[in-house]
This record gives sequence, structure tokens and C-alpha cells, in this order.
Amino acid sequence: MPRSWTRLSGPARLLLVCLAAVGGSSLVASGIQSGWGKVVVREIAIPTENGQWVVADLFRPRTATAEAPAPFIVVVPGFQRSKESLANIALELARRGFVAASIDPYAQGSSSASLSRRAATTEGYGMFALVEYAAGTPNLNYIDRTRIGATGHSAGGNAAIRGANYFGRRALETGEPSKLHSVFVSGYVLTLTDEVLGDVRSNVGMSYAFYDEGAYRNERGDGDMRVAPEALRLVNSGLAGAADPVERVEEVELGREYGSIEDRTYRIVHNERILHPFQPYMVEATANQIAYFQRVFDHPSELSPRDQVWHWKELMGLIALVASLVALVPMGQLLLRVRVFQPLVHPVPAPLPAPSGNGKALFWGLFTLGALVACFTYIPMAELSQRLFVAASTRQLTWFFPQRMNNAVMLWAILNGTFGFVLFYLAYRFHGRTRGVSPEMWGARIGWDELVRTLGLAGILFAFYYGLLALVYWFFHVDYRFLFMGVRPFQPELLVLLAMYVPFFFVFFLSNSLRVAGAMRFEGESEGRSMFVAALGNSVGLLLIVVVQYATFAATGTVYWTDGWLYVNLLFGVVPMMFVLPYFHRYFFRMTGRIYLGPVVMCLVLIMILITNTVIYIPL
Repeated sequence: MPRSWTRLSGPARLLLVCLAAVGGSSLVASGIQSGWGKVVVREIAIPTENGQWVVADLFRPRTATAEAPAPFIVVVPGFQRSKESLANIALELARRGFVAASIDPYAQGSSSASLSRRAATTEGYGMFALVEYAAGTPNLNYIDRTRIGATGHSAGGNAAIRGANYFGRRALETGEPSKLHSVFVSGYVLTLTDEVLGDVRSNVGMSYAFYDEGAYRNERGDGDMRVAPEALRLVNSGLAGAADPVERVEEVELGREYGSIEDRTYRIVHNERILHPFQPYMVEATANQIAYFQRVFDHPSELSPRDQVWHWKELMGLIALVASLVALVPMGQLLLRVRVFQPLVHPVPAPLPAPSGNGKALFWGLFTLGALVACFTYIPMAELSQRLFVAASTRQLTWFFPQRMNNAVMLWAILNGTFGFVLFYLAYRFHGRTRGVSPEMWGARIGWDELVRTLGLAGILFAFYYGLLALVYWFFHVDYRFLFMGVRPFQPELLVLLAMYVPFFFVFFLSNSLRVAGAMRFEGESEGRSMFVAALGNSVGLLLIVVVQYATFAATGTVYWTDGWLYVNLLFGVVPMMFVLPYFHRYFFRMTGRIYLGPVVMCLVLIMILITNTVIYIPL
């Protein structure tokens, strides 16, 4: 090992390892995304109606030229998703010679909000405008304007079929073919009605998860597309519009081709056995989309539809995500050696006496009570948020807490953070102080000077985290992402929202840090076990919601929380955050001997992650 390496301090070595992991994995992810130079990936922004704009990642294979134009496909993510969340579909299409554009839906990612409160229905989340642009501009001379398609998942699937309806009506008015040659609808069947399908003049493929949590809203209340009225209407709408109409079908044969591609009455239905949020990340579902567009656009490829590489990009994104967060710890350790921040370093207080007898029973009793309160208050807080924040809940543009989903999590965090403080105090008041526990063991003392320095150091760590991501995005055009969990690049205009939400979320973060340091450190207990118990305590309540939801679904075919099923799905991203949070709180506590730096840093970072990954109904 080089002497220069051994001379480095432990934090410096760890930081370099983290930076190397972030850079190396991002480089590989970028290579996979660009087909190792065979596909050019660029971000584009297009002005649209009413002063709005839509942002997209454009995937252009180098084989697509003015002399050999390729089919063009718009990829539309669903509710709570950004363009990066369906980059797997776009990159697989681009590998096969399609030009693809994955958009940030209106009010999500970097696209503007919309004046329409039903943007997926009336504007295709911005897809309509992009199709209009692609069909009419000479700039994209490497696309075949007669072969334009769209695909989307969940609300993005609704946007796709609504686009087929919109451009179908325009085609009927003008007597010209629809600008949307073909669409693929994934994870959404509620608008497969006679009213919508009647004007469709495009080929339509459809894919629906057999175990879709939202299937209770379907006409039969389940996800079986063989006899679903929605799937039957889709297939029969094509058969009725064919040049030589045939007899209506009474049961859909999954994977069978119906109708005619030339007449644009082609229909095909798939029904993968998967849950709704994981459908876009299933090899079979992705292969079905690829095969559909190859078929309708007569655009074969030497690659099999199942020859997919997107999962390797997801793995690289996970490595970058983990390494970037871990890097906060050694970076903090190094900054604490700087003179201005040295006063923040104190000896770590003595651990609490190990509980025994009644003390152990009290500890696990409070642990269980906290988990149950976290579980039973989440959905009520989601429902309360809809009454307190009416504008955001009804998709109206507003500066007053404009994030519909985060508002629910915020109320839950305030309630559970406050309850955590109450439990902590009662445990100390009636048990701890009579058994050798003193406030000095909590690391809660702080003066104004230290508070200012703490805030300054946290701000630098926040800037370091998002500055590193900005460099990664600039060089490689990838962010930190694994499936639907992702860290998007910093958007300065969202600082006002950060200032709005952080004070309320901080109640929970500080409460958690106090409990991790002042109620879960015991004499003779290993740090590993202690931190794991804290992580479990912070996440098991929300995890229990997921267990109840899907255990009920498995037993009855209907999820336990129906109206709130989207809020439960949100937990797939929130629970991992809750699990790792106590680890960071403990590490920062060990670095400073105080409970404050960890929650300030992690609140800034994690809440910005939440803010940039959810719908934002801010005024244009």
C-alpha cells in the first residue's frame, strides 16, 4: 500500500473511498445509459401553453440521422415520478434504435406546474405539447414524424391513452392520420371507457399488474385482465374500427395480437404478476413494451426484448446513493478539525446504565408504544393534510405548503416527533432519574455560539452533498437513484420550500436524535446492536403499515387502506430513510458529543430529497 495512503487519516481515507465509489458507479451508470457512446443523452426544455414548460431527457441513438430517421417515443412517468424514474424504458428503447424522450410530468421534477388541475388528462403531463413539437419542427430531422408513439405508467399511462384520444379527435377533424401512431398504457385502466376509446385512432398496447393495489377501483375490483371490462372494451374498440370488423371478444387472450397495425386498430393486452409500483422495473413488463413498439413501428432489432441492461444502471445508482450519504460522515469529521468548528467537539457523554427488570420492560414497552403510534397515526395524518392544505390536495397552484404528499408526511413527523419528546421525558421523570440517569448523558446542552457554528457546519455539509451531485450530473447526466428512490440535482428555486418545510420536520429529526443518544445507549451494549435497535424503532411502525396493507391484500385481494393506497406506496421510499436515520444521528453524536449536528444535516439533506421527488403545485 502506498505510504501516502497510510499517512492519510481514517476520515480522509473513507471520504476518498466514498468519492471514488460515487464517481466510478456514476461513470458506469452513464456508460450503460448511453450505450457506451452509441446513444447521445441530453436534457431539453420546451415552452408550452400558458407560459408552462416541459423538461425531458432526450435519448438519440447515433444511428438515427436525417438520412435514416427513427421512430420517436415519449415516455411519461406517473404520479410522484420524474424523468429519471423511467429512464430504464427510454434507454432500452434507445438501445434498439428508437429515439426516446423521458419527460418530467407537469408539477414534477424540473417541469413547470400546470394551470390545469387535471394535467395528465388534458395535457398528457406535457406529452401533448412534445408530440406537437416533434411532429411539426424541422429541428428533429432524425425522427420519423409518421411514427411517433407514447408510453407511460400509472398516471403516465392515463396520459398516453388520453393522448391517443386527443390526437384521434384532431385527426377526425382534419381528416389526417393521428400524430400519435401508437401508444402503450401501463398500470392504468380507469379511462379505458367507450367515451375515451371511441375517438382513438392509434394502435394501443396495454399492460396491467395482476396484483395492482389500485385494482379495487376497477369495474370488477381485481387485476385480472382476461375478463376485465376495461380490457374487453380496449380490444373490441379496435375490432370495431377495423376495415373488416370481426365479432367482439368475450374474453381477452393475453399476449394475443388483435386488429391491424396498418388500420391503427392493433390491440394487445398483458397482465404481469407484480405489484403496481414495481411493474416498470420488471424484465417481463419492459420486454412487453419493447416488443410492442418493435412490432407496431416495424423496427426490428438484433437484441431480444429480454436482453436488458437497465438493472445494472440501477445497481450503480444504488452504490452512488449509499456512498454519497456515507461521505457526509468523514467530511464532517474533517471539517470539525477546522479551527472555526473545533469548539463543537466535546467528549461523548457516558452511556446510560443498562436496564434490567422493570427498566427493561419499560424500555421495550415504550419502544412498542412508539411503533404503534407511528403506525396508527400515519393514515389519519394523511387524511388531515387534505383538510388543512386544501389547495395542494386539490391540485391548485399555491405557495402555502404546495406539496400534497409531503404535507401528509410532515404532519405525521410533527405528531410523532412531539410524542417522542413526551415519552422521553416521562421515562426520565418516573424511572431514569432515580436510576443514575442525568441530563448530562444526553448531550443536549448547547449555547448560542455553538448553535450558530452547528448551523454553519450543517450548511457546508449540505452544500458539499448537493455540490457533489451537481458535478456528477454535469459530467455523467445521472443522479443517485435506485428504482423509484432517488436524489435529484439541487434546484435553487426550491430553497423557499426547504425553508418552509424543514422547521416542522426538524421536530421529528431532533426528537429522534435525542432518543438515539439519550435513551438507546447503554453500558456494555455494542454500538452495532444499539444502532440497529434504534433504526428498527424508527422504522418498524411505518413498516407495519406496509405489512398490514399487503397481508390484507394477499388474504382478501383488496388492500386494507383503499383511499390512502398512494400514501402507503409512498412508504417504499420513506421507510429506508427512517431506518438509516438513527445511524447518522449516532455517528454525528459520537463526533461532537452533542445531539444537534446530525438532525440539522440530515433534515436538510433528506427533506430536500423529498421535496425534489414529489409533486409541487407552485404558481408559474
